[in-house]
Amino acid sequence: MKKKISSKKAPAAIGPYSQGIETDHLIFLSGQIPLDPETMQLVEGDENQIRQVFKNIDALCTEANLNMDHIVKLNVSLHDLSLFSLVNEIMKELFTEPYPARAALQVARLPLDSSIEIEAILAKTI
Repeated sequence: MKKKISSKKAPAAIGPYSQGIETDHLIFLSGQIPLDPETMQLVEGDENQIRQVFKNIDALCTEANLNMDHIVKLNVSLHDLSLFSLVNEIMKELFTEPYPARAALQVARLPLDSSIEIEAILAKTI
């Protein structure tokens, strides 16, 4: 089974991909960048961009009738690894132990020149 996850509370896909895909046991969320879903414009400032990405991820979790506690893995791409500590601070506000597994990488460039992109994997049962 493969079902599309789509929410108007998260930015529309800007290419030939789904916001998320649900399978029998897992949900895969496409990389989210800090677009405001109403304006489809990047929010300003590094901290605001990080928070917006998590808002977008949360909206997709809600669309799947889950929440961010169901996230088991995050892949974080940053335009500058100096943002790593700020990502950690914000994650401590949004998640509780056990935290999701995570990878964080500095990349050469992200879509629309955003400072961050995060993709997530959720487990339907915890």
